[in-house]
Amino acid sequence: MASEDSPGVAGGLSRQNSGAAASFEFDSALMGRTLQFVEKLEEQYICPSCGRLVLNPHQTGCGHIFCYQCIKTFQESSTIPKCPIDNALIKSNEVFQDNCCKREILNLEIYCTNSPDCSFKVPICRLQEHLKLCLYESVQCSNTGCTDVMFRNDLMDHLKSICAYRTEPCPHCRKYFLQIQLQEHEDNNCPEFKVHCPNKCPQVLKRHQLKDHFHECPAVEVDCTYKKYGCNVRIDNLQKTMLLKNHEFQELTSVVNCLENEIKPLVQQVNKTDGVLSTVQKSLEEQKDRVSSIQIQLQQLSRAFNQDSSRSEVGQLKTSMDNLKQQVSVIESLQDRLTVLDDQYKRHSRLLNIHVDQLNLNDERFNQVEATSYNGKLIWKIRDYQKKKEAATSIYSTPFYTSRSGYRLCARAYLNGDGSGRGTHVSLYIVLMRGDFDSLLPWPFRQGVSLMILDQSGAKIDIVDFFKPDLASNSFRRPVSEMNVASGFPCFVTHTDLENPKNGVYVKDDTLFVKIKVDITGLEDL
Repeated sequence: MASEDSPGVAGGLSRQNSGAAASFEFDSALMGRTLQFVEKLEEQYICPSCGRLVLNPHQTGCGHIFCYQCIKTFQESSTIPKCPIDNALIKSNEVFQDNCCKREILNLEIYCTNSPDCSFKVPICRLQEHLKLCLYESVQCSNTGCTDVMFRNDLMDHLKSICAYRTEPCPHCRKYFLQIQLQEHEDNNCPEFKVHCPNKCPQVLKRHQLKDHFHECPAVEVDCTYKKYGCNVRIDNLQKTMLLKNHEFQELTSVVNCLENEIKPLVQQVNKTDGVLSTVQKSLEEQKDRVSSIQIQLQQLSRAFNQDSSRSEVGQLKTSMDNLKQQVSVIESLQDRLTVLDDQYKRHSRLLNIHVDQLNLNDERFNQVEATSYNGKLIWKIRDYQKKKEAATSIYSTPFYTSRSGYRLCARAYLNGDGSGRGTHVSLYIVLMRGDFDSLLPWPFRQGVSLMILDQSGAKIDIVDFFKPDLASNSFRRPVSEMNVASGFPCFVTHTDLENPKNGVYVKDDTLFVKIKVDITGLEDL
């Protein structure tokens, strides 16, 4: 019989042998990290030998699951290795890799091993893929010679502006050098770097110009013109000095001319500013006249206000203002009341939404209970076939029972295939679930199971397969968690035979019907 991952002949049942070498690198990576699970780790995923998460799970002939390394230790430490749980003999030819358990472990959700810096949640099988992108994974600088380690989040800043082994262009010659070599390059080798003449003349010029400059430098000592008559004195080249001074004078003359050209616009701007100041002064005088006129008008209004008729009008205005203030006060109180009512409305709306959600949940549970079968048969309608096939994940049916107080089961399907059927077949399994009457039922589960995909053409050319339980497998023992490891057919039917059959119609209106039938012969109602 095959677990849900185990490869086998199409349409038949098989068991996969050990493949420990294929997962050694992944298991080693997990051993070096602390795993923090999103939900509490169930006991069935803990190795009874080492007490840790089962890595590369292998099952013994007696049905117990251990880490591959733990079983290997049993075999190497004794010529007659025995299971530490039931003391049964461990035979090498009976030990196999439990791919079904392995897949369920790899799908367990954990927090990123770089938490709390990274709050990402990921299945174990995708941990390494996530760590290649995690911004808080420790990585080493990629520049040759640098041994700095940092978060991936800080790597780009390090490479751009911190790393001493990054390449930077020389600001003078624009050639690229390592940052730690750049200063030495400028000080000793850069041909475009400006330096003082080594002969202490006032000239500052680029390093590659020094050679030509030596031929005309006024500070270079030359032989006396009368050397051929016996004079050994070396003097400065006065003529070259005069030429240099003349050159400096011309440069200063050019600077003076430039300054004169810059001053002319400033003088013009000052003249314009004088004109603006005159205009402003005139405007101030006009404003003074207007202020005097306004003062006279105010005096006239004040005298008019002292008359009786004006006082009467002012009294009426005050009364109107008082009435308006009262009305504003009433409006403000109404606004406060509206705010209170709005808060009450929002609170009642939230409570109503909670009740609606609860009613929907109760309705869903009622429909599920109403649809539950108690005769060992399940008709499972799978909608959106193509979408669920492309999702490449497993889906579960609603639970069904062999009787009102019988075994509780469900079906599990991989529409895009699982294990040896991945990408080519539909995989179909049966799962024993924990029920309310398990303590009264005989174990292990012994009933034959038929799995079918129903023909929707009316010709009843159904796709059918059948198996009898392997009584030594944990899949058919009494469940200790919500459900046992699934068992069935990883290669139940090819996609070609299902979607484009020669006879019959199995996918219609993007819908598939699966039927599970448990042989209830010999079962008695409690």
